[in-house]
Parts: sequence; C-alpha cells; structure tokens
Amino acid sequence: MANLNVEIPSLKLNDGTSIPPKNWNFAVTYGQALAGANGATAGTAWYKSSADGGIDRKLVDAIKTAIKLGYYHLDGAEVYNTEEEIGIAIKESKVLREKLFVTTKVITNIKDIPNAINLSLKKLQLDYVDLYLIHSPFFASSDSDLQSAWAAMEKVKAEGKAKSIGVSNYFVPHLAATMKTATVTPSINQIEYHPYLQHGGSDGPLLKYMKEHNIANSAYGPLTAVTKAKPGPCDELYAELAKKYYVSDSEIALRWCLDQDVVTITTSGKEERLSDYLRAMTFQMTPKEVNEISEAGEKKHFRGFWQAKFDKDDRS
Repeated sequence: MANLNVEIPSLKLNDGTSIPPKNWNFAVTYGQALAGANGATAGTAWYKSSADGGIDRKLVDAIKTAIKLGYYHLDGAEVYNTEEEIGIAIKESKVLREKLFVTTKVITNIKDIPNAINLSLKKLQLDYVDLYLIHSPFFASSDSDLQSAWAAMEKVKAEGKAKSIGVSNYFVPHLAATMKTATVTPSINQIEYHPYLQHGGSDGPLLKYMKEHNIANSAYGPLTAVTKAKPGPCDELYAELAKKYYVSDSEIALRWCLDQDVVTITTSGKEERLSDYLRAMTFQMTPKEVNEISEAGEKKHFRGFWQAKFDKDDRS
C-alpha cells in the first residue's frame, strides 16, 4: 500500500469557486449503479437500492478511510441512497468542512428540486454542498423541461445551498437548450470518459462546446479500459507506461484523464486500492504519451453506461 502525501493545484470553476487544493481533480464516489451514473469498477462499489435498509457502517468506515487518505472530494447522489452515510462519515471524521468538496446530484426528485436539495442537505448533515448536479437529461421530454430544471438549480445556488451547480450526462443538444435561458452557466458536465469513449476528442462537438463555454469536464468510469472493456488496443501501451513509471495500469488510466485537466472520479471499497490510486498524483505523462493512448483508444468503442440511450456505434 502506497504511503503518499500528495498536493495538487486547485481548479477554479467558471463561477469563480475553487475545488480545494488537495486532490481537487481526483474524487471518490459513493456509490454507483450499474445502469446509472458512473463506475470505475466492473460493478457497483457502494450503492443501496433502497434507503430503507438502515445505515451501512461498512460504507461509513470506507468513507472515513478515504478522507483519512486525503480524498477530500466526495461524490454522491440522491439515487445512490448513500447520502446519510456520507454525512455520518464527514461528522465522525472531524475534518474541517472547508477542506471538503462535497458533490451530490438530483434525479429522483427532479420535479421538485427545492425539496430535493433540502432532503439531501438533511441527510448529509450539511448547510450546503459544494457542487449540485442534475444527474442526467433523460427525464426531460422537451427543451422547456431542461430549462425549468436549470432555473430551479440557479435558485438553489442563489440561496447558498450549493456553491456551484452543473450537470451530468448532458450532450450538446441538452447543453444548448439549457444555455438558451440560463443566467448561470453549468460549472461542470460529469460524463463517462475514457480512451474507448472520448466523445470525438477535443475537436468533437461535446468537448468543443464545453470548452467554448468554459464548462469543466468531470470523468466517471476512467478505469473502464483496464476493467470491464479489457482486452483492448490500449492494453500493451498501458503495460509499457506502467513499467516506465513504476505504477499500475489503473494509475496510467487515471493519469491519462488528469493530464487533460479532467476532474477524475473513481471508487473502491478497499483502503489499499484507494491508497495506491494516489500514485497517479506522483508523476506526469508526456503529451506524446497522452496522445498515444488517445489514438489507441479510438480503435475501440465501448460505452459502459446508458447503452439503451445510444446506438451501438454512437461515439458521441
């Protein structure tokens, strides 16, 4: 298990808010649904199908361990049914609130966002979250639905219940519809992102639109190429780079995102694995190496989530 003390520059979002200086672009998520939001493993690390099952002490302890290791960016969502555990872990860890960057998301109660954020804050035992996201755009049947939801998100921010607001799983039509009436630009779009799903790369419509509007890219599923999508064209390159930098294939996969200034979200229930992932902060790949992984990744297409919403060969 790695014993590391790593420091990383802060990321300033388009609203002027900064994600804290320690591990700003490296988050741990609790939890992830197979058919839902995100996944760095080939399954679900921490996810409760119902909120009626009581407090999961194993999850509370896992979150406390992550905080102890230096994961101060905690990613959750109402649909995961783990907000109560996150709240308890934060309280028991006794870490200063201003050191943490807490994200949660709304989708279950998307039609009543004012109530949804109040419920989330109550479960988290917090006065505010640092980032509040609309979990996906697929609830909407019209542009008006997207615009109404975003107007409610803007009110959440104005009331001080969220420092920053953003979206997840949005594509250009969803972003464009939202921006038509927005007074606040989404700070982040959290999307599945890895070498086998690059959304057309930096010149593709999605990432290009996000860059033009200063919307940060947050990646879930960054380990897909070394987990559920193996074998693939990146395998040999990952192995070579892992040997060069004395790390694992997983840390190369994480570094590929980090070296593109992407907020990178991973997960694990194992302390050793979370500790080892921090090695991704101790080195930097060359631009050529990052590009080589990107080029290799284009030889294969794999979408780990929301498959039912896209054609088999849709790389958008």
